[in-house]
Amino acid sequence: VQLQASGGGLVQAGGSLRLSCATSERSTTSYATGWFRQAPGKEREFVAAVIWSGTLTYYSNSVKGRFTISRDNGKNTVYLQMNSLKPEDTAVYYCAAGGWAPPYSDPREYDYWGQGTKVTVSS
Repeated sequence: VQLQASGGGLVQAGGSLRLSCATSERSTTSYATGWFRQAPGKEREFVAAVIWSGTLTYYSNSVKGRFTISRDNGKNTVYLQMNSLKPEDTAVYYCAAGGWAPPYSDPREYDYWGQGTKVTVSS
């Protein structure tokens, strides 16, 4: 399974971006797809996750109400719509496939990772 993240860029605070995570195929062991981010000098942190059917989603407290995760299984793509962006959202964003149990927030649950896409929010 290969994942390709895209959509990052430079945006002003308060702006929006939509990230995409295209997968080559569905892994039978990957129940969820998650987004994580890593800022310089910080550990990788959970952002959001969606289960395969798209019916259940999970968010970190820091992005809840601003970010929306969704998936289009016909296109094998998971999206992360990011609104009301803040400078503290600046990071490299990674998508991953895997998942053991809700809220699917532990990076160790994920078997497959994309290469990351950089998001920079200017103040």
